[in-house]
Amino acid sequence: MIIKRYLVNNMKEALSKIRRELGKDALIISQRRIRKPGIKGYFSKKVLEVTAAVENIKRHEDIDLKSSVEAIKKMVKYEDTETILQRRIEPKGIVTEASVSTAVLENPKLTNSNELMKEMQEVKGLINSLINKVPDKTGNSKLENKLIESDINIKVLKKLFTKIKSMPGAEDEFTKAKMAIEKIVSITKVKMEGTVILVGPTGVGKTTTIAKLAGKLSLIEKKKVGLITIDTYRIGAVDQLKTYADIMNIPFRVVLNVKEMETALESMKGFDVILIDTTGRSSKNTFQISELQAFIDKVNLRSVHLVLSSTTKNKDIDNIIDGYRILNFDNIIITKLDETTTYGSILNILDYGKKPLSFVTTGQNVPDDIRNLTPLEVSNLIIGEDSV
Repeated sequence: MIIKRYLVNNMKEALSKIRRELGKDALIISQRRIRKPGIKGYFSKKVLEVTAAVENIKRHEDIDLKSSVEAIKKMVKYEDTETILQRRIEPKGIVTEASVSTAVLENPKLTNSNELMKEMQEVKGLINSLINKVPDKTGNSKLENKLIESDINIKVLKKLFTKIKSMPGAEDEFTKAKMAIEKIVSITKVKMEGTVILVGPTGVGKTTTIAKLAGKLSLIEKKKVGLITIDTYRIGAVDQLKTYADIMNIPFRVVLNVKEMETALESMKGFDVILIDTTGRSSKNTFQISELQAFIDKVNLRSVHLVLSSTTKNKDIDNIIDGYRILNFDNIIITKLDETTTYGSILNILDYGKKPLSFVTTGQNVPDDIRNLTPLEVSNLIIGEDSV
């Protein structure tokens, strides 16, 4: 018996590796969440440890090889693949497994492995494209239904499909959709330095997010960090941030007015980063936003991050962003990815906000659950190939 252990981000990745290395008859013995070994692992996100076993891996490889050889032998026959494919497609445009297999196996051109691989890739792309375009009972293709289920709004959907239709190549629609999403998504890796302020509506997790940033910068990047809060309206907000500051041994100041803000900033002069937490403001209350603007005008800011939750309703996203545009935010932080199963709101927020994504948060753990995403990771989340 062969036993192997895998450290992966999720079960889907584990299954892919197990099937590739041990074969389809492998059994999963155990799974658990652990931290990677070493000091870096203590501060990093937990990974999934999966242990799998198989009786005899060589026997499975022999069977797979034999099957592959037999399939290749059958591929030196009769008509051109495209002609056969057209003939095998059902009258209603439905592509069946039998029609695909016969079309591939009846191609006389496939006389060597290179031609075989090229032809198979072209046929696969064509077939996937045809299958994904077949409408269901709703009249939508599989891709359309998937994107609608992801909670992407109509305006962004139209933009995506315009890009998809303009893309050349034999890739299927899902692959093209991922490429289109990656073109729409703007990501930035912000160099956190100077004075940084977080703004946004109530309930999006600004205070927890700023504590995660402080921990990441102070404990992991070893920067000299200061914390300031002007959130004196919400019960417990000051105590919550002060507790985090005490644990991380970070200087902390509470500010009630613009004059105190100047004094607090002066006391932290020379720090690498000063993080400022603000009171959640309603985007519809122009007076409160203007009050926040007065604080910002007094601060020599390096960057302003608008914090929004991934659970925010589509109807509210545009109104919130419009209300906060007066503050000239530079970047967007999207929180609570762990509290939703659909991630289309990421695309909706970035498309309407017209600013790059700097961080996302994926849980309540400080400082672990904050990270940067790549455009590929965003597209995988939205298409459903990955989850948080």
